[in-house]
Amino acid sequence: MTASPLIETLTGPLTEPLTLAAARQRAKDAGLPFAGSVSPTDAWELLQQGLAVIVDVRSNEERKFVGHLPDSLHVAWATGTALTRNPRFVKELEGKLKEKQAVVLLLCRSGKRSALAAEAASKAGLPNVFNIEQGFEGDLDEVQQRGHSGGWRFHKLPWVQD
Repeated sequence: MTASPLIETLTGPLTEPLTLAAARQRAKDAGLPFAGSVSPTDAWELLQQGLAVIVDVRSNEERKFVGHLPDSLHVAWATGTALTRNPRFVKELEGKLKEKQAVVLLLCRSGKRSALAAEAASKAGLPNVFNIEQGFEGDLDEVQQRGHSGGWRFHKLPWVQD
């Protein structure tokens, strides 16, 4: 028996790619309250293999003016210029997913809001919600700018701007 994106062990095939299994173990070791975090490049590979869906949790304004991933789903974690927390986030997320067991990769600007969103989704019973580390733009650099030291765009992964 071969194992394309799946691998085999002595007890049989695993149903999860090594990338996600490693992320789960790191999250468990760190005591994170959600499934784990993956790099932008790993997220892209999982998406390309049809093993995950990416959900952008940034505001509509961020997506429009900064850019977004083509064909990604969108559920805002917070809205407006004050970034007021969306109280319906989990319900809206569940409404966009085909199944509750789906592997969901959450993306925000730097990976901080998406980690909070992953925690909320996990606590609500979604077991396969992961954070995309570094987010869309990455962390601030030494001159307080984003996009120079990490993030989806920094890794030259596909994105569009309206």
